[in-house]
Amino acid sequence: MGKGLSLWFACSSILILTAASISISYNIWLALLLGALCVLNIGWGFILKARLRRKAERKLPTS
Repeated sequence: MGKGLSLWFACSSILILTAASISISYNIWLALLLGALCVLNIGWGFILKARLRRKAERKLPTS
């Protein structure tokens, strides 16, 4: 995974968790929803990283 894409997932996760922490005092259901969204975002990043790594491994010639 490139540095830009890694930075995107890191920053978006931080922003979602920040919004979840702020929303705890206003609406617990919104906080739970944002927390679940953050977990999905992080998971999506790991899935994408694995797919890109497998794709790159397939392109390498075997010696």
